[in-house]
Amino acid sequence: MERRSFVRNAGLAGVLAAGAAPAIVHAQSTIRWRLASSFPKSLDTIYGAAETMSKFVKDMTGGKFEISVHAGGELMPAFGVVDGVQQATVEMAHTAPYYFFGKDPTFALGCAIPFGLNSRQMTAWMVEGNGMKLMREFYNNFNIINFIGGNTGAQMGGWWRKEIKSLADVKGAKFRIGGFGGRVFERIGGVPQNIPGGEIYQSLEKGTIDAAEWVGPYDDEKLGFNKVAPFYAYPGWWEGGPELDFYVNNKAYNALSAEYKAILEAATMYAATEMQAKYDARNPAALKRLVGGGAKLFRFPKDMMDAAFKEAMALYGELGNTNPAWKKIYADYSNFRRDSNLWFRFTEAGFDDFMQQQRL
Repeated sequence: MERRSFVRNAGLAGVLAAGAAPAIVHAQSTIRWRLASSFPKSLDTIYGAAETMSKFVKDMTGGKFEISVHAGGELMPAFGVVDGVQQATVEMAHTAPYYFFGKDPTFALGCAIPFGLNSRQMTAWMVEGNGMKLMREFYNNFNIINFIGGNTGAQMGGWWRKEIKSLADVKGAKFRIGGFGGRVFERIGGVPQNIPGGEIYQSLEKGTIDAAEWVGPYDDEKLGFNKVAPFYAYPGWWEGGPELDFYVNNKAYNALSAEYKAILEAATMYAATEMQAKYDARNPAALKRLVGGGAKLFRFPKDMMDAAFKEAMALYGELGNTNPAWKKIYADYSNFRRDSNLWFRFTEAGFDDFMQQQRL
């Protein structure tokens, strides 16, 4: 039977069953994209997610669809990637959406907000709730379509030159804090600093800032923050489950075949899953090493946490009064958070609380 006749008569399902799918993929035109990351190459967890995605796309298309990955600063500044994708300077980016809250606070809802969703809740809202639909409507204003790009899980509260024992100790403290969390930190008396990952160590070492947060033990150890600030805080209340995203230029995405679109989505989902698995597997040992090397753990005081929570809720209400996109998406986000926390209270939290008290 002639190949074209076979494909036409059998349909896609028949072709897949016959094992002819690779030939169809190979028949697609060769595509070369560039991806601009917001992260340095040294961070194999967070930067590595883009490399994982790129490898899977290449492998699943037999090398016909290649996406070259470029670290923050190579093609454009780390915080310039939204402009890069929007203007089609690059086809794709990998970043933390909340970096761009200055363009519109609504970006933060696609990543993390203080006292927001944890990582599992965020994935559930995006994949099974209305999160992906709502965020894609918003991103369409920037010529962008988004795909889940990983999650760090709940983060630590950063490295401090001195322990924070009360809310008063926050007053005037210059703290490198990523994205939207700085808005709340400022409202409780601090001075937020938004600095790319590759520049944090120098700022902390020189005393330009008093404290800095990044992610957690594995990445923080690589960046060497424990060498210049001995006190390690928890929890990172501004990042209970920050989701990264892959941003794709709308025109570039729409030009892909249906097969390539499916391959791209599958690759991003795998990379996202792998990224959090790496953090969950590597953070425990890294924390042991840091504490063994002299890092002093401390928990943020209750009066600071209470003040931050109060200011966060007030801020969200204010934004709802002035920003229609925020109001629409946050209403859905907030309802999902309420119901999800009710469920987690009786299951995940109850189980975790018991297990963490046991000697295993």
